[in-house]
Amino acid sequence: MKKAAVLLADGFEEIEALTAVDLLRRARIYVDTVSISDDYMVHGAHGINVQTEDLFEEVNFAEFDMIILPGGMPGTKNLEEHKGVLRVVKDFHENGKYIGAICAAPGILGAMGILKGKRAACYPSVEERLSGAVIMKVPVIQDGNIITSRGMGTAIDFALKLIEVLTDKLKAEEIADSIIYLK
Repeated sequence: MKKAAVLLADGFEEIEALTAVDLLRRARIYVDTVSISDDYMVHGAHGINVQTEDLFEEVNFAEFDMIILPGGMPGTKNLEEHKGVLRVVKDFHENGKYIGAICAAPGILGAMGILKGKRAACYPSVEERLSGAVIMKVPVIQDGNIITSRGMGTAIDFALKLIEVLTDKLKAEEIADSIIYLK
């Protein structure tokens, strides 16, 4: 069974994080919600609090196929300031494991130099942080092991792409049909 970890920091964008959690679970992908603080309760950017399954220090990220970084402010900033998150992102990148980032979160990858020469999408005000990337104005884009998306309005497209990457296109289409996703 494929495994994905959604890293949650106070100030995360709820729709981006929870759409990924929900749709991946519908696809029978194991999803672990992980708090990067010392509290299982993480506070969303719009007042929605989420109880995570694990704290960052409790997770063996080597067991996972993908990490997912939701956007939102100050959630993205909090993710980027966490040394452990940066270490895991670096490890996943170096090992060719999948990294999903949406909205402002691709800016973390840009600041780390991971997007140089890669096609990427992000929230418009974050484009300047995607150092060396080829900016794409599409809902979601995959370039190698990196999957990026523009924002809250593209959360379903993002989650369906993550499903496709971890399983196959047929499963992503099945989930899209089951939620009456009209494109």
